[in-house]
Amino acid sequence: MKIVFMGTPEFAVPCLKALVSAGHDVEAVFTQPDKPNGRKMKLIFSPVKKVALERGITVLQPNSLRNGEEAERAFQELEAIQPDCIVVAAYGQILPKSILELPKYGCINVHASLLPKYRGAAPIHYAILNGEKESGVTIMQMAEGLDTGDMLLKKSVEIFENEITEELHDRLSEVGAELLIEALEGIEKGTITPEPQDDSQSSYASMIQKNMSALDFTKPAEELQRIVCGLTGFTKLGGKRLKVYRSTVMSGTSEGTAGTVADPKAFVIRCGNGTLLRFDEVQLEGSKRMKSSDFLRGKKLEKDTVLGE
Repeated sequence: MKIVFMGTPEFAVPCLKALVSAGHDVEAVFTQPDKPNGRKMKLIFSPVKKVALERGITVLQPNSLRNGEEAERAFQELEAIQPDCIVVAAYGQILPKSILELPKYGCINVHASLLPKYRGAAPIHYAILNGEKESGVTIMQMAEGLDTGDMLLKKSVEIFENEITEELHDRLSEVGAELLIEALEGIEKGTITPEPQDDSQSSYASMIQKNMSALDFTKPAEELQRIVCGLTGFTKLGGKRLKVYRSTVMSGTSEGTAGTVADPKAFVIRCGNGTLLRFDEVQLEGSKRMKSSDFLRGKKLEKDTVLGE
C-alpha cells in the first residue's frame, strides 16, 4: 500500500519501522519542525525524522497543515503522491478535512488508549494517574473531531503494579505498530467493520501541566504513588527541588506530621492518614538521577526531616 506517515516522538517510531518492514511503500514522512535545544540552541531532529532519513524517506516539516502557504504546499505534495492511506501516530497537528478525505482509504490514527476513554494528548499518563488496571491501543479512522472517529481495531494490555509512564509508553508503542499492520491488511482486504464510538463513555486526557507533579503529602500514599508513576513527582529537600521517579506504597502506618521522614535509612515519607511512601529513585537539583540507596550514601537524612521546604 502507498503510505504517507505522520508522526513525531518516540511513540511513533515503531509504527514507521513496522510499515517499512511489512513492505509498504512509505512515500513521505511528515513530522514536526526541528526544535532548538540546549544552551547553544542546536536544532534537534524528531525521533521519527531520524528514522526516516536513515531509510531514505522524504521528510516534510510544515509548521501548519491548516493555514498559510506551507499548508497549501503540503496539500499539493500529498495530492502529487496520491497515497492509499495516511497513517498518523502522535503527529502533533490537526489534519484538515481536505487531507482527511484525500487518500483512497482515508487517514487512520494509532491512539494509545482504549477509545472512547482518554481521547486527547496524554492518554498514557491519565490511565496511570487514575489507577486504571488496563490500557491499550486503538486504531481508528480519523474524522474532524478529536479522536472521535470509528474504531477499526483495539488491543488491551494490563498495567503492571508500580509501572511508570515510560514503561507503559514503550509497551504500547510496540503494540500499536503490530496492530497498525494488522489494520492496514484488513482495510485493504475489506475485512474490518468500523465501530462507532459511544460518546457517552468518552473521557478526555488533556495536556499535562507542571503543577500536576507536585507531591502534596497530606494526600494518601496510594494517590501520590500514582502521581510518581504517571508524571514523575517532585517536592523539595533542604530547599532544593527533588524529583521522584519511582516509589512504593509501604504497609502499615506511622504517627507524625505528613511530609516528614519516617525512616531515614529507607527514605520513607509519612503521607495522609499516616500512610507511608518509600522513594526508590530520585534526583536532587544539581545531581544525577539515582536509586535512593545510592542517594542516601551521599546524603544522610534525619528522622522527621520536613520535605517541601
